[in-house]
Formats: sequence, C-alpha cells, structure tokens
Amino acid sequence: MMNCVIIDDEPLAREGLASYVREVDFLQLTGTCENPLELIKLLDHQSIDLIFLDIQMPKMNGIDFLKIMPKPPMVIITTAYPSYALEGFQLNVLDYLLKPITFDRFFKSANKAKDYHRLLSNSIHQGEQKAETYENYFFIKCGNKYEKIYFDEILYVEGMQNYVTIFTGKGKYITLLNLKSLEQNLDSKLFIRVHKSYIVSTNKIDGIEGNDIFIQSHRIPISRNYREQVIQQVVANKLWDKIKFS
Repeated sequence: MMNCVIIDDEPLAREGLASYVREVDFLQLTGTCENPLELIKLLDHQSIDLIFLDIQMPKMNGIDFLKIMPKPPMVIITTAYPSYALEGFQLNVLDYLLKPITFDRFFKSANKAKDYHRLLSNSIHQGEQKAETYENYFFIKCGNKYEKIYFDEILYVEGMQNYVTIFTGKGKYITLLNLKSLEQNLDSKLFIRVHKSYIVSTNKIDGIEGNDIFIQSHRIPISRNYREQVIQQVVANKLWDKIKFS
C-alpha cells in the first residue's frame, strides 16, 4: 500500500483524482491540498510515498516546489500544460499526465509508481547484501543445450508467438518462452518494451530516429502505443539541450 497526496487548486480536479485513487487497491489517499505549502505541513505528520502534483497553482508553482524540495517522494505531474514535460522529467518526476486524465492512463501511471516503489523498498531492505547476492545471469534451453545469458549482454529480445529470440553481443538464442513472461523477469529500469514483439536494453540504445531504435547494426521498430513511454524513460532524463544549461 502506498500513501499518496493530491495537490491541485481546482476542487473538481482533486475530487476526480481522488475517485481514481479509491478505485486502486494499492493506493491510500492520505490527503488533498490546494497548494504545495499545505503539503509541507502534512509531511510533518504523515509518511508520503507518492504525490499527484498540479503545476499552475496560486502561491507556488508545482515545478518551483520540486526545485526547492530536497528529497521529494515519487511525483506524478497532473496538468493541462504539455510545455512543462521536459522540465518535469529533468526534475526526475515519475510520469506526466495531461488533463483531462482518463482512468486507464491514471492506472498505468499508478502501476509504474507501484513497480518503482517495490524496487526501491527491496533495495532499502536488502542494502549492500543485494549487490553481493545479485544473480546477473539466467539459463534458457536452446534445443538440447542450456545456455547461460548475462543480463548486461542482452541487446534486445524479439517475440515470435510462443518463442523468443534473445540477441546478445555474442549471438542470438531462440527458446520456447513467452515474451510477456520474459518481460516480467527483466528489470524494468534496464529493459523497456518498445513494440508488441520487441524488448530492448536501454543501456544498449545507440540512437532513436523517427519510429526506429538503433542498437549496433540492428534496427528495432517502436510502435505508436509505446513511443511516449520510450521517449520519457530513455531520452527525457538524459537530454542535454540549451534549456538544461540555461
């Protein structure tokens, strides 16, 4: 269960998000605020895991609030203004929801927060021991042979019905495995779904042009349904431009 807070100066917007939160069994609404200053008071008495934060508000802008908050909880921006997206991701927000927000889009974002929260909780719980015991490989069966695959050698994975082909720097390996099942066992911070048939290693991406990802000599398509997520996760936080240095 994650404790969350909604910050928005519009009562209807707060109530709309609150109704969404009540539909999600792993979210607990701790409070609602009209502006970020109210949250500061709330943090003195409550433990907050997730903030749904509007941008254009009286007294204090949501972006300005993030800039002065030393260690904010997870933040999902909720706004009617797309122009703040890049600046938001440079401040490490988890997601960016444009109003009017549908429940499907809200639920997808909430699940992203849940996955990140679980990953963070496991990391804190296991501490340094995790680094010592972490298994950086797995085995798959290719024909009559069991092949050892290291996570950091994977370039990308292609799904073909009930089979997957794992492409590495050493070669490719075909095994009887469902792409969705494989995805569930990959670290979502290191691997990302870019197409119904493809998962790529984010660290191995050399470039993105149009609807294509380039990894070494390979060209992997990005489907329209995944493009926004790919740009946000792979590019936004690492993009250097004149805005970043202004």
